[in-house]
Amino acid sequence: MRRRSFITGAAAAACAGLTTSCGNLSSDDPNNITFMFRGSAEERAVFAEAVRMFEEKTGFGVSLIDTAVDQYATKLQTAILGNSAPDVFYFDPPQTKSYITNGVLLDLDPYVASTEQPVDDIWESGMERYRFDGELIGQGPLYAMPKDVGPFAYGFNKTLLDEMGVEHPDPDVPMDWDDFLERCQKLTGDRDGDGTRDSWGASINIGADIHAFLWSNGASWLSEDTRTVTVDTPEFREALQYLVDLQNVHEVTPSITESQGLDGYQRWLRGQIGFFPVAPWDLTLYRTLDFEFDLCPYPVGATGEPATWIGSLGIGVSAKTTKPERAAELAIFLACDPDAQRLIVDGGQTIPNTETHAREWVADTSVEPQNKQEYLDIVEDYGRVTDENLTYTRAWMDTFYTNLQPVLEGRRDVGEYLAEVQVAMQADLDRGQEQFEIDREANAQ
Repeated sequence: MRRRSFITGAAAAACAGLTTSCGNLSSDDPNNITFMFRGSAEERAVFAEAVRMFEEKTGFGVSLIDTAVDQYATKLQTAILGNSAPDVFYFDPPQTKSYITNGVLLDLDPYVASTEQPVDDIWESGMERYRFDGELIGQGPLYAMPKDVGPFAYGFNKTLLDEMGVEHPDPDVPMDWDDFLERCQKLTGDRDGDGTRDSWGASINIGADIHAFLWSNGASWLSEDTRTVTVDTPEFREALQYLVDLQNVHEVTPSITESQGLDGYQRWLRGQIGFFPVAPWDLTLYRTLDFEFDLCPYPVGATGEPATWIGSLGIGVSAKTTKPERAAELAIFLACDPDAQRLIVDGGQTIPNTETHAREWVADTSVEPQNKQEYLDIVEDYGRVTDENLTYTRAWMDTFYTNLQPVLEGRRDVGEYLAEVQVAMQADLDRGQEQFEIDREANAQ
């Protein structure tokens, strides 16, 4: 996946006229609220403009705290622990359960009920991940607005497929794994005849792509009640082995050596990769590339049904804000105000957060990708929330990846690894559940 960078110049220019705070992240000014956010320079510029729009419409003042991506989590956590959290802030969905249990987030239901904004038009899959009833994510009061819903779609380089004589995938009928492999084999080769491979069928980012292959093969990370790790199963082993074999057996993805100079993302940008994820936040860049691209469903395993994940960021309001009405109004505005949504979507940062605008956006075939409907199919039909969003901590998921590299390189048996790592993952999951019970009891008193 693309790594977002933090570049100060463009965002600073876009924030001209707005106050940028670098000290105490909460505001004592009765006429001002603070908003802490992050993102690429382009994204921050767009959202700064949306905040400016909010100020003009409401007359409220907003102090922006724009923060480098790699510093954001630490800075926010420090502010929360120091009782100086910003009035409004971004946070990652895996923190939802912890933040609600520990009293960090304000319940937004009363403010949503009284707003004139089109909250009911927001994708329900975006709202659900910020609801929590004390036991399960997806139920109960609403504690944040979705900044976005980010369907992680699959894409293909139309230009490269045409050059190599490979048929474009059907936008409505997903490829099975055999079909996908066959196309990847045809796309992998030495196009300029210099004795070195310069095109590959696909590039696999294991952390991003693994969910689609697992879920479509009937595998899961956790049991339905989220209490038991379930990676040591035939379905999981088969899916992971398939991904390992794409590189080590079939050699249709860049090898470890070939990735040292240029990784898969950089090779995709150069037009050397046939199939690659196309997430909404990359569309602005992808539309400047020297090849045409479009979207298709992810290849499917034994279930025959496509699957992928939907990303998001939450816009939360501090439970300790002294201006809850104004803070909640900003969070709701950024999530669904029609003018703000047009600004944000036209800036190429996300798909529309509201269903009405999304259908208008899909109908516009003047810009790539042509098959934008795929994004909506993911949101409405086959997209899922990744499992670390449902648990108290994500330590158990991190454990899976810690020693995975030898497996990906074919130096360690897939089955042996899964049997071993499931035990360690279960221990981490149990510790997280125990901590949840402790924190819930402590905060109930």
